[in-house]
Amino acid sequence: MLTPRQTLLPRRNGRLEGRIAFDHREQTCIVKSVSPTEARLEVASVAGLPNQFDLLLPGHARQHCRVLWRALKEVGVSYKAN
Repeated sequence: MLTPRQTLLPRRNGRLEGRIAFDHREQTCIVKSVSPTEARLEVASVAGLPNQFDLLLPGHARQHCRVLWRALKEVGVSYKAN
């Protein structure tokens, strides 16, 4: 399992607001860095966040994600094949 500072591919840093969707609920998040296969998200709290969810970003298709790691207010995810 990767730690918050490890990555396999180059990342782009940024601050794109998005939403995490699961169990007919949504939670706001900030995409802090992204690569072609992974992302680092800032959330209000990781408590209650499931291991799999959909990431919704303006102008992008819904992305199915799997949690790789969790920290106090951040979560690392990989994209699942649809």
